[in-house]
Amino acid sequence: MRKPIVVVGSINLDLVVGADRIPQVGETIIGNSFNTFYGGKGANQAVAAAKLGYPVSMVGNVGNDAFGTQLRDGLENAGVDTTYVNTVEGASGVALITTGRRGENNIVVVPGANGQLTPKLLEKAATILERAGFLLAQLEIPLETVDYLAQFAERHDIPLMLDPAPARELPTALLRRLTWITPNETETLELLKTNFENGDQGSYAAAERLLDCGVKNVLLKLGSRGCLIAQGTLVKERIPAFSVDAVDTTAAGDAFNAGFAVGLMRGSTVVRSAIFASAVAAISVTRPGAQPSMPTGNEVDRFLEQHSITTAQEPSYTRQAR
Repeated sequence: MRKPIVVVGSINLDLVVGADRIPQVGETIIGNSFNTFYGGKGANQAVAAAKLGYPVSMVGNVGNDAFGTQLRDGLENAGVDTTYVNTVEGASGVALITTGRRGENNIVVVPGANGQLTPKLLEKAATILERAGFLLAQLEIPLETVDYLAQFAERHDIPLMLDPAPARELPTALLRRLTWITPNETETLELLKTNFENGDQGSYAAAERLLDCGVKNVLLKLGSRGCLIAQGTLVKERIPAFSVDAVDTTAAGDAFNAGFAVGLMRGSTVVRSAIFASAVAAISVTRPGAQPSMPTGNEVDRFLEQHSITTAQEPSYTRQAR
């Protein structure tokens, strides 16, 4: 029996407004669409993994409001095990999202029930956490809970991947317990409190700094430039992005993380898993919404049959300069 992916994180209802562009501060514009979608970075990653055909369990909270029932149903309908999704007093988490016609977005998250996901509730979920083949976490739940999970993962020798979003500075002790960290460029700047030059050389330097912080492996998400893999002392490799027409980039990073975890759990190499994850994310941005945009495994396989990319290694002169 395959060990499940266990996602510990947020479960939100996304309230999504579409407009020609994202308004400036203080500006009112007329939108052209409004939809509600199941979301939350944790739930997005769980649903994405489940739709790819891999067993996944969710550990999180919903409120005892009408949204909570809908959110639990959405997870179950996607094939996610919700045994350890708790119903707590108060409102469920929500995200207010504005998307522009080129797929750009801005997001305000109100944690609600997610803010009540305490270490004590993780203790109650120890049975499923101990069975995990891979643990996924994000930062839309209390940091003390993420830190507890990292200590748990270290004690039980279970790989933990952290998506450090929303961006914030993290304790060195937490970083040292991570198997993978997967920041985008904005999150990398917040983690390191340092600006880096644009382009590959700056990305290589940023990845090296994160490794110096004690993280075992780094996967930088570089948007339209793809992603960069940095594993300890191994040569870094950049995976270009697939070229697609983006409709909505909401949850593209969540799609990527889920695809990467599924690839690794199926025994693929890190590079092949990153290419698979890039395909999952590429498909997701061609569709509106968070969880509704996640592709099935068959869709990803067909996409990869029709598209190819060439990886690039870090130049030797850059490595010698460190």
